[in-house]
Amino acid sequence: MKTINELQDEIIEEFEAFDDWMGRYQLITEYAKELKKNPFPEEDKTDQNKIDGCQSTVWFTCRMENGILYFNGESEALLVKGIVALFLHVLNAHTPKEILAADLYFIDRIGLREHLSPTRSNGVAAMLKQLKLYALAYSSKS
Repeated sequence: MKTINELQDEIIEEFEAFDDWMGRYQLITEYAKELKKNPFPEEDKTDQNKIDGCQSTVWFTCRMENGILYFNGESEALLVKGIVALFLHVLNAHTPKEILAADLYFIDRIGLREHLSPTRSNGVAAMLKQLKLYALAYSSKS
């Protein structure tokens, strides 16, 4: 099992292969396609699972098995869906403690934050906050 930092470093390396943002946006959309492997159930598209503060509609769910957190996420916007997939790639299958301690530096290191509109950047922050809140909620149960 790879650590959160190892997964972040892999993403950074993937993005460094592209000199321009057209290629990087394409890579983000490739990550979005990964979500099709674990489709987000329609019945989970509820207000309770919706992330406030996102320009596009985003949903997350979380479950814990044997002390490990498993996230699922979805967005109707392709670019945002790719960002959701990046977060899931890095944080899925880790303990609440690992997630709470993680410094998610890959967002800045790949230059994503500087290439998003202010409202999309706020949405990224809202997504990260929700994922950390799930970890905090489950940390008392592990």
